[in-house]
Amino acid sequence: MKSEVYSWRVPSDVKASLEREARRQKLSMSAVLAAAARDWLQKSAAADDPDEEQRRLHKSASKWIGTLESGKAQRSETTSNAVRDRLRRQHGR
Repeated sequence: MKSEVYSWRVPSDVKASLEREARRQKLSMSAVLAAAARDWLQKSAAADDPDEEQRRLHKSASKWIGTLESGKAQRSETTSNAVRDRLRRQHGR
């Protein structure tokens, strides 16, 4: 049972599209607006889901995983030594 009233302004073209869709689906404007609001809330809640965010980030980053290549198989193991050596040379220590 609907008990709350909410009023907002929309552009004329949006209002006309909503009314046209309500007539096409034989629904009240209230039902169309409630469905639109529920859909938006569900999408918004999905965006707030940390697991979903991690999946999205992983998908975005996955195209870059494994694409950097130095040709040195031991690079990740020797990086800290290389940085220390470089700092010693730069600072004379």
